[in-house]
Amino acid sequence: MDKKIAKKKGIVISDKMDKTIIVAVRTMKTHPKYLKKYLAKKKYKVHDPENKFKKGDTVEFVQCKPISKDKSHIVA
Repeated sequence: MDKKIAKKKGIVISDKMDKTIIVAVRTMKTHPKYLKKYLAKKKYKVHDPENKFKKGDTVEFVQCKPISKDKSHIVA
């Protein structure tokens, strides 16, 4: 059984921490009752071991084992 790894794609909104970037992922959702579409945004702390991504870059990342209290994703 081969598990598919879910990749997420987002834009770096902060790179001030060492080896950590904050990535905002925007998704289109539909309201269950009114059926109106809206944009939802979620932020993730992502491990960036080489500090190579800067604010405004588009990155892909995957979930991994927890690296710290809030960080359980790594740049793909």
